[in-house]
Amino acid sequence: MSESSPTDRAPTIYDVARAAGVSHQTVSRVLNDHPSLRAETRDRVLAAMEQLDYRPSSAARALVTSRTRTVGILSAESLLWGPASSIQAIEVAARAAGYLTVTANIDGRDEASIRSGLGHLLEQGVEGIVVIAPQIRVSRVLDAATLRIPHLTLQASPTSSPTALGADQIEGARRAVRHLIELGHTEIIHLAGPQDWIEAEARMTGYLREMSAADLETRPPLLGDWTAERGYRVGRELIGARSFTAIFAGNDHMALGLIRALYDAGVRVPEDVSVIGFDDVPEAAYYLPPLTTVRQDFAEVGRRTIAVLLAAIEGQAPLEAPFPAPELIVRGSTGPAPAR
Repeated sequence: MSESSPTDRAPTIYDVARAAGVSHQTVSRVLNDHPSLRAETRDRVLAAMEQLDYRPSSAARALVTSRTRTVGILSAESLLWGPASSIQAIEVAARAAGYLTVTANIDGRDEASIRSGLGHLLEQGVEGIVVIAPQIRVSRVLDAATLRIPHLTLQASPTSSPTALGADQIEGARRAVRHLIELGHTEIIHLAGPQDWIEAEARMTGYLREMSAADLETRPPLLGDWTAERGYRVGRELIGARSFTAIFAGNDHMALGLIRALYDAGVRVPEDVSVIGFDDVPEAAYYLPPLTTVRQDFAEVGRRTIAVLLAAIEGQAPLEAPFPAPELIVRGSTGPAPAR
């Protein structure tokens, strides 16, 4: 078989042109939806593409159109449930709209890593950037950067900034605490996430506001790190002085650790202590007991984010994309406050 045969290599625009009986310039016009083409010519070229299973090269298309049709994602902690789910949704929605995605994973605590990741995306010629890096330091670096392309940052609460989107996690935390209060709990403590995380601060703010609104005593939140191990350690420390009847954990994994620590100490959940989490990870319904939590629709967050960004890239009118409010999911880990 000859080297030029299209059967032993990926077909090119020239193979399509030969099969359709047109010039390669005509094939290029079809790829870029040029308005001057006759319908029968377009159909003939499309049929040849399908017959040869031709997939246009994004690099070749960029040379013709001067556009990469690529969206960048700047991400920290992309292995965590929330960021990973948002990234997946953004990739799927971007691909459906004809865009590629490239992700730069960074250390959100290190300014050099943040700047390097941002520079990498810009070197790829991305036409827009989504930032899924909830550390405060990332926001500071972005504020100091001069970005000439559309960009959006997923935030933990509503903001007046036109480049920030996100579900209201302050309200989500308030719903979690309100649920405990409605069950009769007045002694509620909060295991928060890491100090430098915007989400952790938003959920802590929600806890403090709801407790204050109910005129209940607020205690200094305990510092966590999103892991079940930290939840377990904190739970063991709390057992000795049980001056509480409910715990609001900043995420589901810490709630899991808390429940295990309480179980090991012979403390029943929810009969003695109620535990509520945040995020509704896929395993939450299978904890023992099943975890009451606050659900975030990460997939919808990703879809709405990419819709807003692509509208900006394409020069369309700004989209109104209100995010779904976090939803309280009541399961078996919360119950009425025990009688004293």
